[in-house]
Amino acid sequence: MKTKYFYILILGFLSVFSTGCEDRLNIEKHGNMGSQEDFYKTDEDALQALASLYTSWAANYYNWFYTKNLLADDVWAGGGSRGDNPQMEQLNEYTFDTDHSMIQGIYSGTYGIIYKSNLIIDLLEPDTDVKKRAVAEAKFYRAWSHFELVTLFGTAPVVDHLLTPGEYRLGNSTPEELWEIVESDLNDAINSNSLPSKSSVNDNVTGIRVTKEVAQAMLGKAYLFQGKYSEAATMLDRVVDSGKYELYTGDYDQLLHAVADGSPESMLEVQKRNDSEQAWNQYTMTFIMQGWRTDKLNITGSASALIASGTYGFMNPKKGLYDAFMEMEGANGYRFNSTLRTAEQMETAGISLQTGANLVGHEGYFMWKNRALQADNVYDASYFQVLQYINLRVMRYAEVLLMAAEAHVQSGNNGKALGYINQIRTRAQLPNLTSVTLEDVKKEKRLELCLESVRFQDLVRWGDAETVLANQGMEIPSYSATGVEILFKNSTYGFKSKHKLLPIPLKEIELNPNMDQHADW
Repeated sequence: MKTKYFYILILGFLSVFSTGCEDRLNIEKHGNMGSQEDFYKTDEDALQALASLYTSWAANYYNWFYTKNLLADDVWAGGGSRGDNPQMEQLNEYTFDTDHSMIQGIYSGTYGIIYKSNLIIDLLEPDTDVKKRAVAEAKFYRAWSHFELVTLFGTAPVVDHLLTPGEYRLGNSTPEELWEIVESDLNDAINSNSLPSKSSVNDNVTGIRVTKEVAQAMLGKAYLFQGKYSEAATMLDRVVDSGKYELYTGDYDQLLHAVADGSPESMLEVQKRNDSEQAWNQYTMTFIMQGWRTDKLNITGSASALIASGTYGFMNPKKGLYDAFMEMEGANGYRFNSTLRTAEQMETAGISLQTGANLVGHEGYFMWKNRALQADNVYDASYFQVLQYINLRVMRYAEVLLMAAEAHVQSGNNGKALGYINQIRTRAQLPNLTSVTLEDVKKEKRLELCLESVRFQDLVRWGDAETVLANQGMEIPSYSATGVEILFKNSTYGFKSKHKLLPIPLKEIELNPNMDQHADW
């Protein structure tokens, strides 16, 4: 089935000033080039506005992905050398302050998504099925955005309508107000009967956009984060019971690659396409940054035909993640070896460190599940690998199962929790558990979803961040042929109580006298 594409209309404003040759300017208008009031009228307008919303959401993925993963405990910032990307190092080592560009990018970018959502919600009359669905999707993304704001920033303003000029300088909201709009918008989207469900578990077309079950999963996540465990369990059960999603059954080390785009496990993804004519529309720095530092590696034999070179060596796994896999699965673990590789295993695969080279922010372990593959490229851009057509994962079904398991454990229904967590373990080729605790869920979630943008917020809400991240950034390692050595030491480092919330960006405080910074910042 051919996928329907959405195209963005760039709205322009045309002012024509009269001259002595007025008749020559009396040109028939083609298309909508008028004001905002002229635009949000037709189904076509609705689809164009929705395409613009999806594009804004996709444009924020880079900051969202890197900030949250760097703040967690699974990876080193890495890069080509110390200082290769100071902004990433500051996040990873907890040396950032209130004037950090990536934190500012998440904050302002999220409000950009809310603005595009409010344009649709406020200006579109939902008098056709197309418009009703557009409004429901806009409410989903407004809720998604406020979820990120409340879990990361805590007291960011609620923006539930298009602001008038007198409202531009909103003050802090409360977490309760933010959670209220998250729940309200998601319930509205779900109950509108305008979001479709997939026709079957293998329907990879309907799932390109938000489905009813994705909205239910997001609402279940919101309940879970608030400690509303019974409500979370009920909502997440509905997603599972729908039968519209299931775990990917292909090779686990392909799960985050193009071959698994739109798989039965895919729930919420930024869409990419293998279209050479639109190759540069797939541009993203997400993958080139994560890939190994290939200019310091020898890639030989069969690996040379598989691995995409020209990647930058950020986001290297920590020994702590390796040890967690080893404890759970043992050296021969299927998911373990599909996720991480040691330097020795890399050499066996034909990949070795060049003579005299060293890798910063590195302990001799390499991410494998997200390795850069030539097969994922629209075409090979050699030393600028930014044209992968891998969908950018935001939520997959495994997360739903693990959230549901947690909600049931916390609600006292361990039987149902056991069934959910054992689905994950069966795919990982691990023996079933016979009982389950919250600690089991935490361990399973770390391994299953490592480097997938969920761990930092989990550590904070579980109350584990101050312990787990206390020494993060104290010492920065480097890996070479002689082994691991300490490259750099920080005098200030590690998660403190104030880091439970990210700072309101300094720019926002300076421009808005009604906004207060968090007390600890």
